[in-house]
Amino acid sequence: MKDHERDHLIEILRSGEMPSPDWAPVLFPSKKEAELTYAGKAREEDILAETMAVPLQPQRAFGGNGDGDWVNKLIFGDNLQAMKSLLDEKRRGELRNADGTPGIRLVYIDPPFSTKREMSGPGGVPAYQDKVQASEFLEFLRKRLVLLRELLSEDGSLYLHCDWRMNAYIKIVLDEVFGKDAFQREIIWDIRVLSGYKTLANNWIRSHDTVFFYSKRNDFLFNKQYQEHTEEYLASFNKKDDHGWFMIAHKKKRYLHDVVRKGKPYGDVWDDIKSFQQQPTSAERVPYPTQKPEMLVERIVRASSNEGDIVADFFAGAGTTCAVAEKLGRRWIAADCGKLSVYTIQKRMLNLREEIGNKGELLHARPFTLYHSGLYDVVKLSEQSETAWRFFAMQLFDCRDDPHTIGGIRMDGTRRGKSVLVFPPHHDGEATITEETVAEIHQAIARKASREVFLIAPAMRFGFFQDYLDFGEIRYYALRIPYSIIHELHRRDFSALRQPADETEVNDTVDAVGFDFITRPELKYTVGRRSRGNLAFLRITTFRSHSRFRSNATVEENLDSFSMLMLDLDYDEDGGVFELDRAFFADKMKRTAAGWTVEFPADEIGSGLVAVFVDRYGNEAREKIPASRFEKPERRSRKKKARTRRKAAGRR
Repeated sequence: MKDHERDHLIEILRSGEMPSPDWAPVLFPSKKEAELTYAGKAREEDILAETMAVPLQPQRAFGGNGDGDWVNKLIFGDNLQAMKSLLDEKRRGELRNADGTPGIRLVYIDPPFSTKREMSGPGGVPAYQDKVQASEFLEFLRKRLVLLRELLSEDGSLYLHCDWRMNAYIKIVLDEVFGKDAFQREIIWDIRVLSGYKTLANNWIRSHDTVFFYSKRNDFLFNKQYQEHTEEYLASFNKKDDHGWFMIAHKKKRYLHDVVRKGKPYGDVWDDIKSFQQQPTSAERVPYPTQKPEMLVERIVRASSNEGDIVADFFAGAGTTCAVAEKLGRRWIAADCGKLSVYTIQKRMLNLREEIGNKGELLHARPFTLYHSGLYDVVKLSEQSETAWRFFAMQLFDCRDDPHTIGGIRMDGTRRGKSVLVFPPHHDGEATITEETVAEIHQAIARKASREVFLIAPAMRFGFFQDYLDFGEIRYYALRIPYSIIHELHRRDFSALRQPADETEVNDTVDAVGFDFITRPELKYTVGRRSRGNLAFLRITTFRSHSRFRSNATVEENLDSFSMLMLDLDYDEDGGVFELDRAFFADKMKRTAAGWTVEFPADEIGSGLVAVFVDRYGNEAREKIPASRFEKPERRSRKKKARTRRKAAGRR
């Protein structure tokens, strides 16, 4: 600070006035060469300290319980909270590559681009419409980049896939978070698709995406990748001696066998990878709108990781990253806040096939486990051991594991230096924690406890509505799982993971802070088969969500909260795994006074069908429907008459 600036500031403070915001750069100079300033920007220290690390609750293990000290992870929930939990695992030494190196070796992410796609015709109507303000999106992304930087191994790398809408801003954010020297390359994926509505623009036609490549430090892992040389180049080796065909370059001989053996190094413009617009019938394509080709991700995974390394994608989408990682012998972590993504990945990994020549051979994928992050099934929580439940509750409220005894009552830990008592879902046969319960605790600990005591339990266990009770000079806080005092404790709002109701919302930004219990929606439906043709139908007549927020439980009007319907048309009863065959967003369903209806080919129904009805918050209702309910009306009538005749014959 210069002398005249210091003197001027002292005069302002002595006068009792507040310094203007213009003083911020003087008082708090930044060492960064480039930095974006916008409303709502948090300090990195606050992001790392205040992001909630909600425990990852295992839902189901596929193929076993993992290999030694590792199990591949598929996480449903807000990726920010999942990253914080994984960062805690790294600090405990539990997030390791096969060679023992702590942290994730490679992260590839293809985040939403802060927009909502809208089809448009000629006449100057924009092809895209901003979905959220740029500053909100940048802070959404920056929070996650800060966590990702901490999660990477010291020689790890980040690849961030983006397009023309936000890449200039994202580059500055990446420079700020990782450091300018961490920037390695700007990779151009030349898609070369010059068709469709894009060509209507009175401009140069856009035909590429950008992938920013950053490393955590300059000494990063990298396996140089090579491609075959062109025939034209190989033909220039037109001289021969005793060692073989050669050419003269820079006054030196270059032999053909050396060139062919090594290949041509890839540059930072990739024009040999087709998009799904160019190959719409590709065998690897799954019904997910933002899927990227495996060849694109494979090049990145081969270059910046080795076998046994952890590869992660926190905007997993169609699951291309984990599919490629599995095929190349890497460990993987995939996270997404969408049910469509999670079910798509689950099926993709269970049915993974590796093309060998022209023959598709089943590749037996290694075990993986599905986790929930921030959305918890109270039934499963109640089935946990006392130790697991205690760990969950303590982590949820940032408590310190510090068992101690006061007045003969064993306390589980401390929060801000004050004692914490954790109640299991059901305690000594009692269903509720009443004011009398707290009074009994107070009677035992009153002389030795501090002025505040925290009681943690599921919300439905508390038999009183206050956020705290005062007995004498001690205040007993009721920390309800999942709502009530959380907003005060964490100084922020929290929201649910919203599921898309149409295809354009699949890539909407989701920044859910907090958590909620999974609650089955209220559901009524009918199924059948059309009298003509080969179409089966399913009609939803009632669908209501019961969602908890803060201290209130809300019920939305009929079908207002419906997000999507997913079908497994040939459910394997023995395997018990839902494998997604068809998905219908709410906006694609036929709407009449009788309800919302979808139709699908009846001949695709196997021995039975499972339907998953999902609301906007990720809650689901799952129904097993026998194939017989989709038979033609006349066939069902004949079967009914036959059963009636058999019963009558039995009575005679």
